[in-house]
Amino acid sequence: MSRFRKNVAIDLGTASVLVYVEDKGVCLEEPSVIAKDILSGKILSVGIGAKKVLGRTPGNVIALKPLKNGVIADFNATEEMLKYFLKKALDKSFFKPNLLICVPSKATQIEKRAVLQAAENAGAHRVYLIDEPLAAALGADIDIADEKGNMVIDIGGGTTDIAVVSLGQIVTSDSIEISGDTFDKNIKDYIRNRYRMLIGESSAEEIKIKAQGAEIRDSIEVRGRLMDDGLPSKIFIPVEEIYGALLPSIDKIINGVKKVLEVTPPELAADLYERGIFLTGGGALTLGLSQRIKERLQIDVRIAKNPQECVIIGTANALTWIDNIDEEKNESMKAKQKQLEKKEKLRRR
Repeated sequence: MSRFRKNVAIDLGTASVLVYVEDKGVCLEEPSVIAKDILSGKILSVGIGAKKVLGRTPGNVIALKPLKNGVIADFNATEEMLKYFLKKALDKSFFKPNLLICVPSKATQIEKRAVLQAAENAGAHRVYLIDEPLAAALGADIDIADEKGNMVIDIGGGTTDIAVVSLGQIVTSDSIEISGDTFDKNIKDYIRNRYRMLIGESSAEEIKIKAQGAEIRDSIEVRGRLMDDGLPSKIFIPVEEIYGALLPSIDKIINGVKKVLEVTPPELAADLYERGIFLTGGGALTLGLSQRIKERLQIDVRIAKNPQECVIIGTANALTWIDNIDEEKNESMKAKQKQLEKKEKLRRR
């Protein structure tokens, strides 16, 4: 039966969910948003369909993000979202899948248990967890088994995970609540305060993405509602101003890196100056981020190839661990069974 059971890797992110199915690859990438009718409690849409109505819903419909800062904020909504994504990714499968889900490095045991419980209720056979920085390092093609140290900064939608990895384990790490969502809020707040214009979350995200590929002297068109007269309008904001709005949050990430470096063993810290820092996650491409880290820390910074998919690729690469874990459990159970049989024979004598 086990050979018919699929192993599935899930990057359960605050902004988006990516699903990798064994032998199929990454077959789903959708926003982690769910829309439901608050009167009936009925789920109306999940993922892409729900994000389209984010900020545009009537009074009886709410579009919400069930994950906050990388962990579950709404248990029931997360369970429903997982059910939907698993059904969509696996088509019509008669066998419950084994799941490997990544979680932030600083997630508490209660938060991890919530992820396990939600996944089991969503229809998983067995659920395993992997720390997000470790998955990001694997996805960035870092040899995590090497004795030399490597630093990974994974900037996701809800948290930034900073970790030093060596000999297949996380040596030192920290998780801070600065992320892609924080950058979006920085842009929203700046435009409201500077230009007295209101924009939504989706618009702020679009501005952030456009700024990533623009020159510092360029300007970006912004559309929203003016606070003074309530009329829709558009303005052009220099990219330099957007960078200025993001700078305080970028510096908080740098301070987080410094804290991790302070508790990193000297030998591993020396390796980082040789190997540099690896940036992963969707936030790795944020305007001016890599250059600012390099200037402040005087360490080379490398943006991983396909940074948005590093965590899911690393989690997928770790799927082979599931078979090893199951084999170890089986061997352990067999050894215990033999011990019990031996004790029983001795007792009968």
